[in-house]
Amino acid sequence: MVSIIVDPDLCTRCGICSKICPAMVIGLADENTLPAVWEDRAGMCITCGHCEAACPSGALRLNLHGGEREIRSPGTGVIPPGELGIYMKKRRSVRHYKKKPVSRDLVERVLDIARYAPSGGNAQPVQWLVVQDPEEVRKLAALTADWMKSLMGTGHPMEGYVSPFIAAWEKGSDQICRGAPHLVITHVPADNPGAMTDAIIALTYFDLAAPSFGIGTCWAGFLSIAASSYEPLVQALALPPGRKCAYGLMFGYPQYQFHNIPERNPVQVTWR
Repeated sequence: MVSIIVDPDLCTRCGICSKICPAMVIGLADENTLPAVWEDRAGMCITCGHCEAACPSGALRLNLHGGEREIRSPGTGVIPPGELGIYMKKRRSVRHYKKKPVSRDLVERVLDIARYAPSGGNAQPVQWLVVQDPEEVRKLAALTADWMKSLMGTGHPMEGYVSPFIAAWEKGSDQICRGAPHLVITHVPADNPGAMTDAIIALTYFDLAAPSFGIGTCWAGFLSIAASSYEPLVQALALPPGRKCAYGLMFGYPQYQFHNIPERNPVQVTWR
């Protein structure tokens, strides 16, 4: 049963927790009553933490795991729009990597950020597979190359597109995973089509957080497409039963640094 813990000495009975709750499960406090989850609505709580995050006095917390909680002083974590804009605009797809491995500790720090990505109903259906061994990455790239070869002569829409990648692979050039030392792959319940979007959002969090740790990323499109249907690759990923690959990123330390921000097409928007 979901409940909230309220410190009566800190609670000001402002009512924000009740008003901000997206599931409308918290009763309003008054001078004699602290805010609480209505028993008949407790099953509707999505444990999003809005109530805890919005409490201005820090009096309230969700009664979930009993441990994790981060309290920050006002203004902490606020990035000026200009700085954030430059950081995001400087993000580049990295296709040349150093052989130096990224430590497990550093990957876990990026994943710790990515787990806060939003998901439908706060279901948090996304799980992660991190392929740390460069040889394993190479094997998965080889299986993706095999999938590409299987498309030849079938009339598949991608048949003409993959030919240069097959040729490069056969000449010893990995244009599939770009020689990246590592891969991170999201997987979701196979019976939850909405979770695929949640996975892309979570990977985007990883993608945006990684450069702040000196890590470069690139979306592994060919491998991700192949992993949706090519059985040898599906078997090689060995995901838990009932789960399917959503999408993946290759990552590692960039061989080259990016210093400038190139132009993009002007934004096209319809206002109503």
